[in-house]
Amino acid sequence: MRRLTIHIGPLPQPELADALQDLFRDIPGLGTMTPLECAQPDRRIYSVVTGSTNEDLLDLFVFHVAKELVDIREEGGAPAEDPIAAEEARAAALDQAAAQGRPAAAPVPESESFGFFQEPPAQAPAAPVRAAGTPAAPAAAAAGGAGGAASQSSLEATSIRVAVSKVDQIINLVGELVITQAMLAQNSRALDPALHQQLFAGLADLDRNTRDLQESVMSIRMIPMSFVFNRFPRMLRDLANKLGKKVDFVTQGEATELDKGLVEKITDPLTHLVRNSCDHGIEMPADRLKAGKPEHGTITLAASHQGGSIVIEVRDDGKGLSREKILAKARERGLNVSDSMPDSEVWQLIFAPGFSTAEVVTDVSGRGVGMDVVKRNIAALGGTVDIDSDFGRGMKVSVRLPLTLAIMDGMSVRVGDEVYILPLSAVVESFQVQDDAVSTVAQGAQLVKVRDEFMPVIELERLFQVPPSTDNGGSGIMVVVESEGSRAALLVSELLGQHQVVVKNLESNYRKVANVSGATILGDGKVALILDIGALVRRSRH
Repeated sequence: MRRLTIHIGPLPQPELADALQDLFRDIPGLGTMTPLECAQPDRRIYSVVTGSTNEDLLDLFVFHVAKELVDIREEGGAPAEDPIAAEEARAAALDQAAAQGRPAAAPVPESESFGFFQEPPAQAPAAPVRAAGTPAAPAAAAAGGAGGAASQSSLEATSIRVAVSKVDQIINLVGELVITQAMLAQNSRALDPALHQQLFAGLADLDRNTRDLQESVMSIRMIPMSFVFNRFPRMLRDLANKLGKKVDFVTQGEATELDKGLVEKITDPLTHLVRNSCDHGIEMPADRLKAGKPEHGTITLAASHQGGSIVIEVRDDGKGLSREKILAKARERGLNVSDSMPDSEVWQLIFAPGFSTAEVVTDVSGRGVGMDVVKRNIAALGGTVDIDSDFGRGMKVSVRLPLTLAIMDGMSVRVGDEVYILPLSAVVESFQVQDDAVSTVAQGAQLVKVRDEFMPVIELERLFQVPPSTDNGGSGIMVVVESEGSRAALLVSELLGQHQVVVKNLESNYRKVANVSGATILGDGKVALILDIGALVRRSRH
């Protein structure tokens, strides 16, 4: 067993570190943790006796405190010998030294920097490339003498570390470049291509180069979902052992990439969903055998891109949700429910604050974080949560998040005298429609038939109360959009074209506007609103 002193902090909420003692109490064989006196109120010091490695401890602690705030030392003050963590710190120090042109010092915190990797020089031996936040190859630590010097040289040649603020500044500048390029393209439309052939060729090159630059810069902030998924196997294994259950963990789509800012914020909601599946969903082995299921339950975490969104699914083959139990609990809490409610609405009841069907509140799921908090956190990221359940067979929770990149492809449409932007990833098709093709049904709702399929019509002119244009003669144009598997037809006056748009956050600069996800600056300097297709489609359903 190893005797360690662990320093944690500084923390804005020091009480978060107190939850670490619960891990040592709840996980058999992990060891013991005893709090020590600490003169600084924003820090915590613990004495730990454990057989686990530093890496295993950090993987457990990360659900409560960030790794860079944890300092693990052998009792007596010497740094704890953990080859993997030591090599990771050495590699990080080399990265920073290469970036700043000075001798290696303390590693840069992972939350404040990115690692960028380039091809090593042809004459240098290929070195293992260490992605930001992943352990380096232990073999590098064993290299000594000339071999160690060659390894250091290779690391310096293949990676640099850059502060996130600098990356964000580059993204903002690329956004301004896109706006300038759109302005030049718009102003050039009045010119004769035959007389200004060289100018038009240069503008075409500028358009292509701007798009390539934008894609390259955006890819810097993208991180594979494996950085999130890799946190769960150990946590789930320990939780299953504690509950006496047998659970297999399967991941799919680990290479799917998401913006770094979203990756950091989605980890806590996913952790709660995975714990819920293990605690409430997967049955005890004996119960599974009685139900004709394999003794081992399966929890699947899958990520995929669908249109302009990323969809993360947490699936299990457990007992699923009980419609009767949820309705009974809802009535007990005084919620307005009926037996005729569709399943989709019944499942949404579990997102009510404080709602739980657990007969016994455990320290696993009864930690003061309910499904309402999960939904609220995901909604704050502009996402949605959907539940699909089959009683006795399992359930699926789908989290849909926008790819909140600063620049996107959009289609500009005219509605009256106003211009709106539709995310191009949500546009299916467009067509000209005659007045007699639109049918009016109950409560004034309108439907249009598109290839034997009826879909709701959304009149943007009426929805946003846009004054009708003076030259709005003839029949309108329908743009079919799709979100969350449902389609709707938007009635617009004219299609203006498609181009890249720079997304500006409307909520932080003005306020939240219904059915609008952001704003952009057009080539002529005017502001256009970017429509929230998901909100529009959901509105059409009701």
